[in-house]
Amino acid sequence: MSTQPRELRARNLRTLAALAALFVLPLLISFWMYYASDWRPAGRVNHGLLISPARPLPEVHLPRVSLGEPGEPQTAGGSGQRPLFRQQWSLVYIGSGSCDESCRQALYVMRQTRLSLNNDMTRVARVFLASGACCVREFLAREHAGLIVLDATGPEGMRLLREFPSAGREHSLFIVDPLGNLMMSYDAGQSPKGLLQDLQKLLRLSHIG
Repeated sequence: MSTQPRELRARNLRTLAALAALFVLPLLISFWMYYASDWRPAGRVNHGLLISPARPLPEVHLPRVSLGEPGEPQTAGGSGQRPLFRQQWSLVYIGSGSCDESCRQALYVMRQTRLSLNNDMTRVARVFLASGACCVREFLAREHAGLIVLDATGPEGMRLLREFPSAGREHSLFIVDPLGNLMMSYDAGQSPKGLLQDLQKLLRLSHIG
């Protein structure tokens, strides 16, 4: 065999090896940086405060505050109805039913965030748990049609509210998953973009709700 074919084959093998190194080397470097060194990506996966472990919320039946909408049920989670915080994602606000400025800001953020979900908006419910002084019905009916307003002042309401963090509650929004687990909280006074991005990610990954 002449030397020319051998040289050609050797040159082809070197070319293949160089191409393989071009694709494999970055992968090997990234594995080494992640697993064999202290380096980690600095970016956060979520924008809200993760509640870990997620808290399963008790199944309760709470009186629903009528806002004058047709076909409105008298209670939430009652017989023959969709259980509260089950089968659907929920954005939740907890506060006085008199709804001061913090409350109105939080409800506005909830409404606009849900609208921004476009086709996925039907997968998310907005829930206002009124912890007292219930309620400014005219304002809620005018500005927040479709909002589920529940009287949480009774024993079952108190049992439910104990599962939610109390610190800064009047300035917070919460996400509850379709299995009834309290997952995340958000500062309603901050930019709502993080809340929207997290919800979009959750809905994209979820096969339920």
